[in-house]
Amino acid sequence: MTVYFDWLDYLVFGAMLLMSALIGVYFAFFAKKKQNTTSEYLMGGKTMGMFPISMSLIASYISGISLLGLPAEMYTYGTQLWTIVLSEWAVSVTIAIVYLPVFYNLQITSTYEYLRLRFNQNVRLLGSIIFIIKMMLYIPIVIYVPALAFSQVTGVNLHLITPIVCVVCIFYTTLGGLKAVVWTDTLQTVIMYFGVLFVLVYGTWRLGGVMDVIKINREGDRLEFFNMDLDPTIRHTFWTTVFGNYFSWLASCSVNQAMVQRCLALSSLKRARITIFIMAAGIFIIVSLCCYTGLVIYATFASCDPLTTGAIRKSDQLLPYFVMTITGAIPALPGIFMSGVFSAALSSMSTGLNSMCGVIFEDLIRPAYRKPISERTASFIMKIIVVVVGALCVAMVFLVEHMGALIQAGKSLAGITAGSLLGMFSMGLFLPWVNSTGAMVGGVASTFLVGWISLGTQAAMIRGEIIVVPKPVSVSGCTGNFSLASPSSAMAHAGVEFDRSGTFFLYRLSYLYYTLVGMTVCIITGVVVSHFTQPNDPAMVHRDLLTPMIHRWLPTQHPHCRHPRNSHPAPDLHLITPHSVSTIKYITTIED
Repeated sequence: MTVYFDWLDYLVFGAMLLMSALIGVYFAFFAKKKQNTTSEYLMGGKTMGMFPISMSLIASYISGISLLGLPAEMYTYGTQLWTIVLSEWAVSVTIAIVYLPVFYNLQITSTYEYLRLRFNQNVRLLGSIIFIIKMMLYIPIVIYVPALAFSQVTGVNLHLITPIVCVVCIFYTTLGGLKAVVWTDTLQTVIMYFGVLFVLVYGTWRLGGVMDVIKINREGDRLEFFNMDLDPTIRHTFWTTVFGNYFSWLASCSVNQAMVQRCLALSSLKRARITIFIMAAGIFIIVSLCCYTGLVIYATFASCDPLTTGAIRKSDQLLPYFVMTITGAIPALPGIFMSGVFSAALSSMSTGLNSMCGVIFEDLIRPAYRKPISERTASFIMKIIVVVVGALCVAMVFLVEHMGALIQAGKSLAGITAGSLLGMFSMGLFLPWVNSTGAMVGGVASTFLVGWISLGTQAAMIRGEIIVVPKPVSVSGCTGNFSLASPSSAMAHAGVEFDRSGTFFLYRLSYLYYTLVGMTVCIITGVVVSHFTQPNDPAMVHRDLLTPMIHRWLPTQHPHCRHPRNSHPAPDLHLITPHSVSTIKYITTIED
């Protein structure tokens, strides 16, 4: 029996969309400070509080993919992926010590501005374009996942719900700028936590308590935290989830436009560091809640697997199916839960749109203008960018439908670009002798290599050469008639091992290592190319462009070394003439 939404659920869901839209209207028309300058629109006027910013960061990093994908992962393959939470703490410390001080000192609007200051305009362009490609691949997946869940829960056509929700998101992001994005994120994070907690507590209570949930999962061979196998081709081991994920998480946090933009919207570096640790705690909690929800779902369906009986088509639908069958009878609970999942997606989308808007404007449009752009024109251009990019993302959702397991697709697509970006920034911060040619060649080489591995792996999976064997499931407790799913899935569920040795080694590599491979290739290529193309003199690279960690080992700075911070305000950069450059050089030398 399929339970669909009733009017109360629609009301709850509609209220969430309406409140999000109203926040945008408030910041556009009623707030004391209007969103009509670049600083207000992209940085919230640098007056944001720590609570909304940390909530916003949590919401940006936990998308609908995590909310639906993590429980499905626990149900299908066991709990090994849960150990990714260990690497998140290490990443927070790394960001606070290594990356943040540099970006904060330079006070940049676009992260990729750093690449221009440290290397040159071309490297900055490469970084910006890689980022834009990454976000254009990511946002459609983020929207598609909850839309799929929603259409399953409500019976509403997926192609109808996607545009409606996206229009609301584009609406408040366009009107309200960073402040609207951050405050809607805060609202959506609260709804997200509520939705997950409700379902989890009720599900556990129905089964008789936490110990019963753990007992059923232990019997079903779901609990696995310390698979210490060093083989890099195994999808999830302790090493891939902790060590491999450390690098992918570092890439998605430390050099990500969304992250840096929010940390710079705070008034001091100390506050930015505290915010990062609040974010780490928030993500630790929500990821653990999602993983535990997966255990509750397994305990509920241990003797009657809904995938085998054909009740659902994809493992990503497990959570909505669970919510509707278990809590469908409780008024408004499915509505609260779906609001939570959609909140996660909306916050990731609005963050993506706002940060892409900053990058496209600061890195592509502003440098192309010969004349300075007035604040009013800038504000108008940025709003147009959000609308256009948003519309493109909605159009691309219809392509995502034809892709396989979503978390893996999302992660491996992100891995294509994450490694090369992390490599380029890390070379800039740690290796003063690497020059712009090295950074450029390293970035391109790494993107192509990981792109080839990632797409090759996806292709091999589609051809059936790589099959990840799921944990065994049972249908012994099912009642009523049902037809078994396709023979291949039944065979996989029986735990048949597949010989993968014939598949190319790199295609078998765990997707959690993609970022590490990309970063390593980028740095090695960069160092080698720089060595053969006149490396930089470390004494001529300004200390502000290098991480404080390596200052003690550097040679004394040259007295004529250019100061990266311009004494002119950013919008006037493009008015600088050869004469004014020599004046600035003279002034900065005196200052230094």
